[in-house]
Amino acid sequence: MTTTFAADCVVLDIEGTTSATRFVTDVLYPYSRERFLNLLRQRAADPPVQRALAQIRDLLSEPHADLARIEQTLNTWLDNDSKVTPLKTLQGIVWAEGFARGELVSHFYPDVVPAVRAWRAAGVRLCIYSSGSTAAQRAWFAHSPEGDLTALLDALFDTENAGPKQSPHSYQAIASAIGVKPHRLLFLSDRSAELDAARDAGWLTAGVRRTGEPYYNQGVGAHPEVSAFTEISIVPTGSSA
Repeated sequence: MTTTFAADCVVLDIEGTTSATRFVTDVLYPYSRERFLNLLRQRAADPPVQRALAQIRDLLSEPHADLARIEQTLNTWLDNDSKVTPLKTLQGIVWAEGFARGELVSHFYPDVVPAVRAWRAAGVRLCIYSSGSTAAQRAWFAHSPEGDLTALLDALFDTENAGPKQSPHSYQAIASAIGVKPHRLLFLSDRSAELDAARDAGWLTAGVRRTGEPYYNQGVGAHPEVSAFTEISIVPTGSSA
């Protein structure tokens, strides 16, 4: 069964939607855990790392926290799968370097890349909104098993440049940034709370429910449900009105 949406832009979540969460937790998380301390030692003066360090110290209310304490905090957040902006920033830096060195190659479900290519060819704009940093998103799409896919994407959004994924205000900010009316935007995610927030901001929504994903048993609430991108048909309106 195919569900049809009249939309000019599709905004994609990554984990559980385009890609397997298990790849992130089993491959990328250990990779970053092993490299956090070296990153903090060697790159503390780099502006993104410096900003992340300041954010972590603020969140801990420990302005003089040393690097060992910060590494411990990062690993605790990692263990809890916390969607904390400075954690995602530092993960993104580590992962981007790993992708660039050829040590990492991203994962996509087999239905995803053909679908997004077809949508783009039909004139549909494509954006990403993930809790992972924009640096991580860019590296993810640049180093896929099918090569560099970044040319398919119009914009990247994360919790730093858009806001929390369960807040309607974040989706309002994204709509404003890309210049598309909310009712012409389709958000795809595996998490019902994120879909609720997008719907509250006036967006179209579809829940991607893939067997084996962590949120599979929770369902997608009252949102249209698909198990693969092949079950989605998008008809661009050709207008932002």
